[in-house]
Amino acid sequence: MAQTKTQRYVALDVLRGMTVAGMILVNNPGTWEHRYEPLKHAEWSGCTPTDLVFPFFLFCVGVAMAFSFAKYGDSLNKKSAWKLVKRGILIFLVGTLLNMFPFYPIFPHDASWTFGQNWVYWIQHYRIFGVLQRIAMCYILGGFLALLLKTPKRILWGIAAVTCLHWLILYLFGTEPGWATLQGNIAGRIDLALLGDNHMYHGYQGYPFDPEGLLGALSGAGTVLLGYYIGQTIRHTENKTEAVAKLFTTSAICLALGCIWSIWLPINKPLWTGSYVLYAGGWAIFCLAFFIWFIDVKGKQKFFTPFRAMGMNPLFAFVMAGLTSKILGRMIHWTTADGKLTNCLSWFYQHCCVSIFGNNERASLMYALIYVAVFLGMAMWLYRKKIIIKL
Repeated sequence: MAQTKTQRYVALDVLRGMTVAGMILVNNPGTWEHRYEPLKHAEWSGCTPTDLVFPFFLFCVGVAMAFSFAKYGDSLNKKSAWKLVKRGILIFLVGTLLNMFPFYPIFPHDASWTFGQNWVYWIQHYRIFGVLQRIAMCYILGGFLALLLKTPKRILWGIAAVTCLHWLILYLFGTEPGWATLQGNIAGRIDLALLGDNHMYHGYQGYPFDPEGLLGALSGAGTVLLGYYIGQTIRHTENKTEAVAKLFTTSAICLALGCIWSIWLPINKPLWTGSYVLYAGGWAIFCLAFFIWFIDVKGKQKFFTPFRAMGMNPLFAFVMAGLTSKILGRMIHWTTADGKLTNCLSWFYQHCCVSIFGNNERASLMYALIYVAVFLGMAMWLYRKKIIIKL
């Protein structure tokens, strides 16, 4: 057993790196008006390729946890509990600081506002939740449940419990026009009561609803648990080819169950429904199985080195991408000759992407791909220097 615990799966680093690259890709189009169609989220229920990116990362968190917590005997004790709480709080704090950066007010267009008024406006309107905050909450809750449940069979029951409990809460406390709708779901009302309208996300038709809100962390922990279950499976399967066969079988079961459950419970990323957990998790397991077979079994890993590099510094790459976007897209700006306000990123998009393709989806995609390539290059530099930045 000790030998299987020490097995290294390069495929996990690759999948995690590709997931982070995907997160950066969808968050940084050249223009939001002309996003490449596959890089758009479903408007509400449904699932596009973009909707698979975030659950893939939470899944990878769970898989990695199954390996990293082996040194604690796969049990909940003072050391493992402290690691979960400390790392979760740090990730949440980094996410909050990233939302608040660059730590100065968002100046309204009304020039009559004073500097003091703008600071008050900024403090009262920054968003509290976000991607890193959701990761932190799911990491803590999913980690505690995994270490309490321990065995694969109990973990499967844990996945069923958190996803069904989430469904039950949505169903029992939903209001008109429906428990699974934007206006009628309980998840948004919980966040609105806790945070207030000013600290909510308003990207859904201007309605206050946060897709990374509190209730979704419950079912999101189910995604982490699913990853932990898969991590245990491959960790305790000495033959990697056999592990691949188990993963492909589990993938098919999850996809089938997710599709069947969606008849009653829509596949919905903003609500992070149980059917979405199983459907997205099924695809994540499928991709991990394929990469284990292609990379760890067949040894075809050279082409994937940049993604492996990013997968070894995932949170650092994601945070740096967010900071760079804010620094170059907001802090450094100037007025053009025709009196319009522009910034470094807008200038690059207009002069290097639009000038080639025109202001359309292809230019927007070109910009996003170049942006991802920059951080893949940064990850490669860290990889060659053998630098791994952890919280």
